[in-house]
Amino acid sequence: MSASKVALVTASICIVFLAVSPVQAFTAKDLTITLDQNGNADVIMKYELSVPEYFAVFLRVADPKAELTRALDSSLGKEVTVKSFESNSAHVAIPSFAQVSNGSGIPMMTSPRMSFAHAQETVEQYWFAALISPDFSPEMTKVVFPDGFTAGFSDEMTIPSVSHALRY
Repeated sequence: MSASKVALVTASICIVFLAVSPVQAFTAKDLTITLDQNGNADVIMKYELSVPEYFAVFLRVADPKAELTRALDSSLGKEVTVKSFESNSAHVAIPSFAQVSNGSGIPMMTSPRMSFAHAQETVEQYWFAALISPDFSPEMTKVVFPDGFTAGFSDEMTIPSVSHALRY
């Protein structure tokens, strides 16, 4: 089979998947933000991609790793390092994510407010936006502090700032 026929068959399959696949697209499943004593964050996001999105990544139409880095850099105003990027998860490091203070002799740590609304707005600007319905609000979000305290949130588009007095 010639290269042009292979391309035509691949394009046809993509069109069929777009036509018959559900409109649900990227779905955030689990977000875990683990903080160290200095306020640095180790972040793991687990998600699902739709069939057309897998094809877009495979065919390099979309670069989710670059988009993730840009989105986090701009929304947090901090340089983000992508440690790993898989088809169903991303692992990033964010330096100085949480603010650490030592008022009254008790160390206090405050994580910043995080909103996924910017990611939603960004996707809505793409040509294929009308074909998909992404869900950027993680089903479960956990902010884990260095002393083991965990704050949890369910299906929130905006994760509020969390303050916690550290107990070692």
